[in-house]
Amino acid sequence: MDWLNHLFTTESVARTVILLGVAGALGAALGKIKVYGISLGVAGVLFAGLLLGHFKLSFDHHVLEFVREFGLILFVYTLGLQIGPGFFASLRSRGLTLNLFAAAIVFLGVLVASGWIILGRTDVAAGVGLLSGATTNTPSLAAAQQALVQVGAADDAAVVQGLGYAIAYPFGIIGIIITMILVRTVFRIDVQKEVAAAEAANRPSIPPPTTRNFEVRNPNLSGRTLGTVPGLEGSGVVVSRFSRGGAVAVAHPDTRLQLGDILHAVGPEAGLESLRVVIGSEAGVDLKTLPGTVTNRRLIVTKPAMFGKPLVELTTFAQHHVVVTRVTRQGLEFTPAPGFRLQFGDILMVVGEAPQIDAVAVVVGNSPKALETPQPLTFFLGIVLGVVVGSIPLFLPGLPAAVKLGLAGGPLVVAILLSRLTTTGPLIWHIPHNANHMLREVGITLFLAAVGIKSGEKFVEVLLGSEGLRWLVYGALITIVPLLIIGFVARAWKKLNYAELCGLLAGSMTDPPALAFAQQTTASDAPAVAYATVYPLVMLLRVFTGQLVVFLLYKAATG
Repeated sequence: MDWLNHLFTTESVARTVILLGVAGALGAALGKIKVYGISLGVAGVLFAGLLLGHFKLSFDHHVLEFVREFGLILFVYTLGLQIGPGFFASLRSRGLTLNLFAAAIVFLGVLVASGWIILGRTDVAAGVGLLSGATTNTPSLAAAQQALVQVGAADDAAVVQGLGYAIAYPFGIIGIIITMILVRTVFRIDVQKEVAAAEAANRPSIPPPTTRNFEVRNPNLSGRTLGTVPGLEGSGVVVSRFSRGGAVAVAHPDTRLQLGDILHAVGPEAGLESLRVVIGSEAGVDLKTLPGTVTNRRLIVTKPAMFGKPLVELTTFAQHHVVVTRVTRQGLEFTPAPGFRLQFGDILMVVGEAPQIDAVAVVVGNSPKALETPQPLTFFLGIVLGVVVGSIPLFLPGLPAAVKLGLAGGPLVVAILLSRLTTTGPLIWHIPHNANHMLREVGITLFLAAVGIKSGEKFVEVLLGSEGLRWLVYGALITIVPLLIIGFVARAWKKLNYAELCGLLAGSMTDPPALAFAQQTTASDAPAVAYATVYPLVMLLRVFTGQLVVFLLYKAATG
């Protein structure tokens, strides 16, 4: 058994990996423990690492540093791929107000934390650690830690930052819930009434395409081709089938109309109503219910040759007499516009005869398995691009030296941009949801385990000392001051719906436990809508403001 004793008592790579594994497993179990419905989640890994570090177990510093940095890269890159599709959409219309309030909470928290640093109450490392913990935002912890490395901070700066994060984190969760309760109490809010109003407001303003059947009664259309019907082009309406003499067939732009033909049309209600006025009247039959060889099916675009191709230029649909009536992309269903270009994962609703649809399916790919197949080539290529972009020096006015996005910012920005592209030629940037989630959890677990193990030796000493009490107070103020100010202003000034306000507060801290509390309190999914709306922008701001505090204040604080 000497080998086993040697494994656990001698500093080595294997011993360090075992410590990381134990921290990850113990932290995952700790994070699932709920107290009054609230759990630590992934932050449990940090506390497990602190516990192991407290026992002063030796480890390989080089391995720990690599694991911390690589875990950070894995996490921010997969996070960027996740939030990217919704990032730009979240800045539009109704979401703009929510995002402005959420951004205000972020910047107010930064101001409070910066104030402690400027006044000399904490150093920069502790200040950004408190900021990350008080806002329950682990990516900002990772980004700020990377920034400390860039500015040449001492080796123990990362330890101090991790301690600040751990001390401020618990009240970070509690503070959001306290704010929700205070807003509800002060404004005497009727929660059920607010929820009903929020759910009504969140109904889609543009409903999904519908179907209607029209009978051709306009004599001016007799003998004209379907493609030349006035107002049809550009209306968003697609005529997929027609019936003549009881026989149902696939409709094409060159189909010549006759009086009495029945057309089955798909599209937005406004476009369908305009088409009815031109064609004649509503038919008393639904062509989809009539017997015949025409059917419909959903096909998935998975073949690289299709990526980026305009739908109107693909002759394979016309050759096989198959019509695309609608497209589903990222959960949104719509009728394709003339210039619509296909992307990986697009789901096409097509109408035609079964053998012809089978032929088209071969052309577009239609492989559900491809959606769940990881793309290692593009995954690692994306990481390379992210690290390169993160290494580019940026010269900003007011800063004494060039700054870099670093290993946190570079992969995050690149991932957001790549998630919008989906494909580049034959390259597929998409990562299956399950694979993305797994890589993201592995990345953040490795990062937090490494930070915790390295910081654990001093955690109890700091927590029980005078420094720990001061940090608790500073962290609590970083949490509660921005939330109370914006919570009361948003309600009093903009009359923001309470359910949405709860989602905004939880989203501004990217805090799932607070969101769960909001949903339990309101018995509604309305808070989750607001949470998802502000989440992408907040996550990006948290990452970059943590770095910015380090870049702006470190040199000034250290002279």
